[in-house]
Amino acid sequence: MHRIQIFNSIAEKGLGNFPDEAYEVGNSIADPDAILLRSHKLDPAAVRDRLRAVARAGAGTNNVPVSDCTEAGVVVFNTPGANANAVKELVLCGLLLASRGILQGIRFAEENSGLADFAEYSRLIERGKKQFKGSEIAGKTLGVIGLGAIGSLVAEMGIKLNMNVQGYDPALSVEAAWRLPSQVTRMESLQALFASSDFISLHLPMLDTTRGLINGEQLATTKPGACLLNFAREEIVDAAALRKALDTGRLAKYVSDFPRPDLLGRKDVIFMPHLGASTREAEENCAVMAVNQIRDFLENGNIRNSVNFPDLFLDRVPNSAPGARLAIANLNVPRMLGQITSILADQNINVIDMLNKSRGDVAYNLIDLERPASASALNAMRNIEHVIKVTAI
Repeated sequence: MHRIQIFNSIAEKGLGNFPDEAYEVGNSIADPDAILLRSHKLDPAAVRDRLRAVARAGAGTNNVPVSDCTEAGVVVFNTPGANANAVKELVLCGLLLASRGILQGIRFAEENSGLADFAEYSRLIERGKKQFKGSEIAGKTLGVIGLGAIGSLVAEMGIKLNMNVQGYDPALSVEAAWRLPSQVTRMESLQALFASSDFISLHLPMLDTTRGLINGEQLATTKPGACLLNFAREEIVDAAALRKALDTGRLAKYVSDFPRPDLLGRKDVIFMPHLGASTREAEENCAVMAVNQIRDFLENGNIRNSVNFPDLFLDRVPNSAPGARLAIANLNVPRMLGQITSILADQNINVIDMLNKSRGDVAYNLIDLERPASASALNAMRNIEHVIKVTAI
């Protein structure tokens, strides 16, 4: 029986994919095999010996102690792309709010709604609407920073809205490049993108390398009158540089899903209360994706969408016995596989299939055997220097 600890509210559409006969799922599970959460900040103390996986039903994993998990051989999953459409639609909303006097017009209509005479109210509205005139986004230039699952959708949306779209992503993967519409102009530097974009939309993960990435150097080159949209993470934008760009008028608008108390009340700032993935569909998509990834890992050892271990998938040998597949995490150092297979050979256990991949300092192995390894063989593998975790599946 696999034990799954749940934090936060997880969509039932996802939780329903855990078979009752094989999984115990709840909010008060002690010593779980896997943890499923959304925004809950996971204490490193939760990373215990039995724990094998942590799945974040969302893209960001800054609330998970990833380094502690890696040291313990615990695979951390996220669900990239599951909430991409929800964020994309909110970016569209941000574009329109920044370019038109929509919020101001709504407030004007509501503030004068107490007039008893409807005809007088209508005349007032007609006279007052001129002050909320904006501009259309068609024909404007949209710069997208970060061209992953969300950024590529935002770029495609911009093209469909007849915008000129340019993108910047120094870490663009081959998979992401295939997703990207050919009409997107790839920029070679942030400065070049900022200098030529009317709207700049951020879609980067929060990493040490992206913290404060948008700073005074980039904002100083901003095209006058441009709008910066941040639906990624607050910390990606340097707060002092942002305030200076707004104060000097270099940046005309800042639209963000992460409110800052020091910028509240400004007419050139629009804040939303972190609504990016707050749709029923996105929550369900994330939950289903996270649950399916946990199941495939616990039942087969396969890894998809991990942030700390390599993605690895190996088809199961038909009718293989329980325990005849080994999942082994180790430090990425030479001669590890030789030591593991030597122990199996000493027990006359034949390897039927095997797959090994590495990611940075760690490696992961799936090994299918003709019969299950003995307890003594498993213990011998666990005692190999640099082996982190050995699991018979």
